[in-house]
Formats: sequence, C-alpha cells, structure tokens
Amino acid sequence: MVSSSNAREVDESLYRVENSDPNSELVDRSNLSADDIAQINRLMVAMGSLREAEDELTDASTRYMKLNKTDMRALHFLIVCQHRGVSATPGDIAAHLGITTASTTKLLDRLARAGHITREPHPSDRRALLIHITPDTHRAAMSTVGKQQAKRFEVAARRTPEEREVIISFLEETARELSVTEQTWAAD
Repeated sequence: MVSSSNAREVDESLYRVENSDPNSELVDRSNLSADDIAQINRLMVAMGSLREAEDELTDASTRYMKLNKTDMRALHFLIVCQHRGVSATPGDIAAHLGITTASTTKLLDRLARAGHITREPHPSDRRALLIHITPDTHRAAMSTVGKQQAKRFEVAARRTPEEREVIISFLEETARELSVTEQTWAAD
C-alpha cells in the first residue's frame, strides 16, 4: 500500500523534467544550472497542482449543481451576460460553447427541465428566443462556484503590478506554446 506522502512524491515527480525526459530529447537543459532546473520543476509542480485544484473544483461544482461541464459553462456564460445587461440567444450559447444548434437545443431543454433557465420570445425577432438563468440557480452558482473562483482574483491582487506582468507573460506564452492549432501531429 502506498502512503499519502509517497503518493504525493510520485505525483510531484510526474512534473520533474528529469523524470519525463531523462535524456534531454524534448528539453535542452545544457545551459541551465541545477538550481534553475529545481526551480523550474517547482513551477511545473505548482502548475500541475493548479490544474488538479481546478479539476477538483469543476468536479465538485458539477456534482453540487447536478450538471455536466458543458451545462456549467453555459450557465457561467448566462451569468456573465446577465451581469453585463446582455440578453443571450441559443445561437450565442452555441457559438460560445462551440456546439451545434441541435446540441444547444438539447442542452437548453435539459437546463429548463431542471429549473436552471427560462426562455422567452425575443422582443424584435419572433423566430428567436432569449435565455435567462433563474434567480435560484444564479444565487447557487454565485455562492459556491463563483465564490471559489473569486479566490483567483484575490491571489492576483496580492501580487505587485510587476509580478502580475511576469505571470501574465508566462501564462500567455505557455498557452501559445501548448496550443494544438500550432502543433503538427505525426500520422501513425
């Protein structure tokens, strides 16, 4: 049986470059000191821990709200629309989620049956509908998931402007480098 401290060490070792790339086939470390590598490994472990915390939050929120991830993304979109004073249509939701109109109809039917949204006729386009989140769902989402997500802002607010710029640059560059749209995948 693996103890929790041993499991944590194994989990952290997953993010250490020397364990994933022992022969420097992927990452050239020849110009980095041992201290640089150790610090970068700590950064990779921290990024992995953030991803795990985000996954745990997503899982907890979907269980609490009894919804799937796409449903939760749709509700978040509707909350933001409401806060901005913008009405959302099914087409807006489909575009935001990157799903078909048929999938959007199924999603909206599911959310309406569960009492999370209302639909009303569009005031100027009789073929269109406006979608709104219900007050109870809005309140539940804000007091749980929203409250947890707000902690990100609090952490960022504790950084200096200079620190935030470094973090922004790092995250933007990492996102660009990881983007699958720029990756060429080898055919099997």
